[in-house]
Amino acid sequence: MPDVMVSFPGGLRVDAKVGEFVVHTDQPAGGGGEGSAPTPFAVFLASLGACAGIYVLGYLKARSLPTDGLELRQEHEVDPDTGLVKTVRMRIRLPKGVGSEHHASIVRSAQKCAVKKHLEHPPAFDVAIA
Repeated sequence: MPDVMVSFPGGLRVDAKVGEFVVHTDQPAGGGGEGSAPTPFAVFLASLGACAGIYVLGYLKARSLPTDGLELRQEHEVDPDTGLVKTVRMRIRLPKGVGSEHHASIVRSAQKCAVKKHLEHPPAFDVAIA
């Protein structure tokens, strides 16, 4: 797993370099940023959906099932007192031609997402001044 190198290109923008890729983040204009990219938390939430999505896509492709029109919608229920997400709902819209006999297996595939597993079994955090 590659290290993540974080840089600060100006304003409230924060970039995270992962291997050869750069994930750009910013804060909304109303929060002092430029709104030029999603917030770090939005990227985190997107990683959940993208992760589940690749497992669903992999299930369909491994069985030569259709993928055109495949969609995954992710919704979040936020605790009004803490502001933290308390429920993540994923709804998978399957392409025509994917029979109901696959539904339970597809849901199980989505639940194998490594990002989700890390939330269920969180790592320890060690933050220090280098």
